[in-house]
Amino acid sequence: MCCDLKRRFLLLYATQKGQAKAIAEEIWQQAGAHGLEADMHCMSEMDKYNLETEKDPVVIVISTTGTGDPPDTARKFVKQIQDTTLPPDHFAHLQYGLLGLGDSEYTFFCNGGKTVDRRLQELGARHFYDTGLADDCVGLELVVDPWIDGLWLALKEAFPLQKEKEGMSSDVDAVSGSLFSAPHIIRELNLSSEVQNLKLEDEGVTSSDALTQKRVNINLVASTTDTEPSLVHSVPPISQSALNIPALPPEYIEVQFQDTHGENPHLSSLISEGTTFEVPVTKAVQLTREDAIKTALLLELDIADTVFDYQPGDAFYVICPNNGNEVEELLHVLGLSEKGEYFVCVKVKQGTKKKGATHPQHIPERSTLKFLLTWCLEIRAIPKKAFLRVLVECTSDVGEKRRLQELCSRQGASDYTRFIRDSNVCLLDLLHAFPSCKPSLNLLIEHLPKLQARPYSVSSSNLYQPGKLCFVFNIVEFPASPARPLSRKGVCTGWLAELVAPLLHPNKNALDTKGGSPSTEKISIFARPNNTFHLPADASVPFMMVGPGTGISPFIGFLQHRQKLREAHTDWEFGETWLFFGCRHQDRDYLFKQLRCFLENGTLTHLKVCFSRDSSTAEVAPPKYVQDVIRLYAKEVARVLLKERGYFYVCGDKKHMADGVSDAVVDILSMEMEVDKLEAMKILAMLRETNRYLQDVWS
Repeated sequence: MCCDLKRRFLLLYATQKGQAKAIAEEIWQQAGAHGLEADMHCMSEMDKYNLETEKDPVVIVISTTGTGDPPDTARKFVKQIQDTTLPPDHFAHLQYGLLGLGDSEYTFFCNGGKTVDRRLQELGARHFYDTGLADDCVGLELVVDPWIDGLWLALKEAFPLQKEKEGMSSDVDAVSGSLFSAPHIIRELNLSSEVQNLKLEDEGVTSSDALTQKRVNINLVASTTDTEPSLVHSVPPISQSALNIPALPPEYIEVQFQDTHGENPHLSSLISEGTTFEVPVTKAVQLTREDAIKTALLLELDIADTVFDYQPGDAFYVICPNNGNEVEELLHVLGLSEKGEYFVCVKVKQGTKKKGATHPQHIPERSTLKFLLTWCLEIRAIPKKAFLRVLVECTSDVGEKRRLQELCSRQGASDYTRFIRDSNVCLLDLLHAFPSCKPSLNLLIEHLPKLQARPYSVSSSNLYQPGKLCFVFNIVEFPASPARPLSRKGVCTGWLAELVAPLLHPNKNALDTKGGSPSTEKISIFARPNNTFHLPADASVPFMMVGPGTGISPFIGFLQHRQKLREAHTDWEFGETWLFFGCRHQDRDYLFKQLRCFLENGTLTHLKVCFSRDSSTAEVAPPKYVQDVIRLYAKEVARVLLKERGYFYVCGDKKHMADGVSDAVVDILSMEMEVDKLEAMKILAMLRETNRYLQDVWS
């Protein structure tokens, strides 16, 4: 089809970590094969598009960040469209389709997309295509792939094309319609089982998102005795299927090795979110017994010589490196062990076909290779399907190549979820599993995401401990699996535990250093903005706190702060305080037994604890979980929330605790107010919106 017949649509994306941008690029890439031209821009580039005069259809891909905020790149756009002086027909001329990205582990799922969608509707814009909401908790591709599939027909129908013009665009019709009518877009070539035919061929293929994969006899690749699928092995029907695999993303990064002379960038230059502070770790305490299932540590940081400030309930980020052994192992597998200390220069490749290719912000223009892999790239990231597609081209063994094709294909979606996503497989695991795969360094830079700083809740008060900041965490453990023979610790928690080992075991360290004092280690931190998880401004307002396990962390800061306020303001009226705490064993992981002190001095009015794994000889078994304990105090919960307009705070695990707590509160509201469950859910939603039911949760 001639280029001048291609119809234009505006494609906007707003991204925080790059996922929305990658999906927008996939749409842009596919558009040409459907006879369309995507005019793609980041939502922040408001000088390059104008929705007020836009006549063509608009496609929006937008993620969500924080507790439900639009990404940073959408803030200016959202602020503009939320102008209350805009008339209700401001965007009456606009037709759009929106794809929102989010994670249902968090309360305000896809709220970034929902916010934009709702406001555009209020201003008169019309959907030409139903909104898609993709969930990173179960796999974005489960919604993203079919949403993109259906987009082309919806776009075609959105254009004001007359019937007589449709004959001119029959090529477009054939491609778009085939996505819904018949699978003839896949040319199933029933070839004999010649392994050389495994090579992917794209001649004659009409859609760049559905390249044809020839059938092969997988028995030539894997033993017929393998009846169960695995990361490296498939079984029928997928092993005998023709495959739809993604288009090959164009390369856009060029890497040049230089000498070993120079200095690496300072860590602060890698952070665009705020001012970084390098602070010493002055104290480390293990809060759990050695035989506890999880190991919890408390770390104290000295911030006295900085301008870093915080309130109880705030969070902050820790800048952490990848595990040093894993970096060395990756260098070895890539055949670059001798190049680790060499400086590399990273540039955008001239003549790249990638739309809007720019130098990644998180990649220094010049640093050593080891610095790049240690501080800049998330080498533990679960590889996206686009990365798997690239790795296909780097793999020489035909069986390994076929399996990688399956894992990135539509037909292999369940295998991808089971053996890669749910198994937490990373690049290093893949390179061990598929030893003939030898990707070049530029591909790693292109497809591995930015190494993210890790957020932690503050567990102290600057009134109680001036110049100090404390936080608590469990050392995350990833057990061994078929795809990973060795267990691993969390990237940040494992690093922190290793860093403070001399503080945890000073006697051993004294032997190691022949009596010398342990050196003071420093870490880099920066503030986490936009936090509403704070104490009520009015001290007379009652509040309830629910924090099992390390979820108790911010509430220690709350109670420390409240104690100091009570000491300083004896004439103030203070509302009652409740704390619901739970852990597995009372004698192994009751993290803060000094909670009794807060109870005795009146700072804490009610302390309710439960122990889920301790056996009981009582006739009536005590409640195991905090949500069960909360139900025992239904009248008190209803009184605090409804009659006294108090606050309710929840901190900890989302899936196994916070959801159970919110369900318990809904049941309490329903019972105490004598309303149905739907009405109770609306009341809880109102409490959330007015910031009286607050969560600080993680998955």
